[in-house]
Amino acid sequence: MKRLTLVRHAKSSWKDPALADFDRPLNKRGKRDVPLTGQRLAALGRRPELIVSSPARRARKTAELIGRELGLADDRLVLEAAIYEAEPEALLEVVRGLDERWEHVMLIGHNPGLTEFGNLLADCGIENIPTCGALCLDFDIGDWKSLGPESGTVVFYDTPKNPAG
Repeated sequence: MKRLTLVRHAKSSWKDPALADFDRPLNKRGKRDVPLTGQRLAALGRRPELIVSSPARRARKTAELIGRELGLADDRLVLEAAIYEAEPEALLEVVRGLDERWEHVMLIGHNPGLTEFGNLLADCGIENIPTCGALCLDFDIGDWKSLGPESGTVVFYDTPKNPAG
């Protein structure tokens, strides 16, 4: 059994139009939502063994703050360039390439690819994973290489406005 939690980065700032998209920081709401998301995930007992994140500033900061709330060591956060602006097929390849020792991995990335990836894996009909939203899926597989379309089952879907319970 494998578990994958997909998290969209927290709300980012557009305050400085000169900043490249990759370098946009979290805004005030994003900084508020991330710890709360981490606390909700911890309360649900949804602690991943590893966080794999886009290296974009807003995603990296989301990963760091959620990791802190979940009590993960710094070495359990990996930055993966292939996640930034990735299509679902690219995200599938990232997950298929994970080390088999990890049973529960959190992937932190961007829309629209992240929402499309969740729908590809579980056909769950989610129109848009909002910022700081989390979709947790279980897979009845023994290795990440076996991950495929519609092979997942939704465990929970958590958003800042509609927390999982």
